[in-house]
Amino acid sequence: MKTLLKNATLIDCVQPRPRPDTAVLVEDGRIREIFDPGSAPAVGDAEVLDLRGAYLMPGLWDVHIHPDYLSLNEVPLPDQVTLFGHRLQSALLDSGIVGFRCAGAHHFMDVAWKRAFESGQHLGPRLFAAGHFLTTTGGHFLTSGHALEVDGPYGFVHAIREQIKNGVDHIKLNLSGGIMGPAWDLHRHSFLLEEELKAAFEICKLREFKVMAHATNPAAVKAAIRLGAHSIEHGYILDDECIELFLQHGTWYVPTLSISHLTPGQATNDWESRWVKNRNLTQSLCCRADAASDEHRTGFKKALQAGVKMALGSDIRPLKDAALLELGLWVRDGATPWQALVAATRNGAAICGVGDELGTIEPGKIADLIVVGANPLEDINNVRRLQLVMKDGRIVSDKREKKHA
Repeated sequence: MKTLLKNATLIDCVQPRPRPDTAVLVEDGRIREIFDPGSAPAVGDAEVLDLRGAYLMPGLWDVHIHPDYLSLNEVPLPDQVTLFGHRLQSALLDSGIVGFRCAGAHHFMDVAWKRAFESGQHLGPRLFAAGHFLTTTGGHFLTSGHALEVDGPYGFVHAIREQIKNGVDHIKLNLSGGIMGPAWDLHRHSFLLEEELKAAFEICKLREFKVMAHATNPAAVKAAIRLGAHSIEHGYILDDECIELFLQHGTWYVPTLSISHLTPGQATNDWESRWVKNRNLTQSLCCRADAASDEHRTGFKKALQAGVKMALGSDIRPLKDAALLELGLWVRDGATPWQALVAATRNGAAICGVGDELGTIEPGKIADLIVVGANPLEDINNVRRLQLVMKDGRIVSDKREKKHA
């Protein structure tokens, strides 16, 4: 099957310069060739899509998602499984999200739907599964239903082996507290003893599983990086030594700005205000987020300016808005639109280990693409003007205006 996407302005997420009037030939699910202005050939039996006035770019990635928490708690388990998959399909693909990394789900629903999507039985984004996240007794975010409470070195070893047995792609390990939790669940506090940490990371190293480390304060961040974490999630407080360790070890940072930034007092546009109103966070949680936001912003800027490897993850719901809100917050906190787009495309694929196949528009790569109606390098919120989503070279969401005869 061939498709020629012509007359588009190409943002390939390799080079920061848009390429106007470009054509891209997609064949059998892959990008076969990219043609400069005026050089697009006649391609015989190919379907031709004229994208004049639109922008063609790689599909988006969100690398910190909890697809099922809170809103499904009261739903019977069989219905939860169905709704879980439906949300992944409708909310993510319809928002231009072609791939995501799960940060915790209950009953291994992420593993089940990953298998369903990969089998071709159901249409959905590319999914990298975490299963349960691991925390201590009385640890972080126990109300989510995703947590597996374990204690002691062998407790963590046993739990990680169980996760691996059930088919996860990576291990989510909560080293510290957070913002969205009970009064005793504080992001300044670390939860694991040194021997627990060492045992958890050692078994992951032996089994060659990457650790997605929830680390929210400098002590937790430094411990996780030194022990070999693949990524640091949140990093609400980062000192200069944290930044040095990120660079020294090549560790990824996923800042999840939405957690500390989306409160009534911090919303700066209609999208953020609507989200805040619908989410209806308690006053105590809003106060905790507001108190953490300046320090979070400072750490984010430090990492960005230092050249730390960073990818975009939202950690909020509803899924259809999450990554788009996070993109806006990146730019609001000092990233350029280009840096934000790279974090949500090229780096999203790379942190999941598939950067050689996905995340940019280059010949030979898989054709997971989106088309938007205006230039996101001028205004990052133009990613909301979504017209078309392709996965494996096939149109999976079409929001273009229909032309009537």
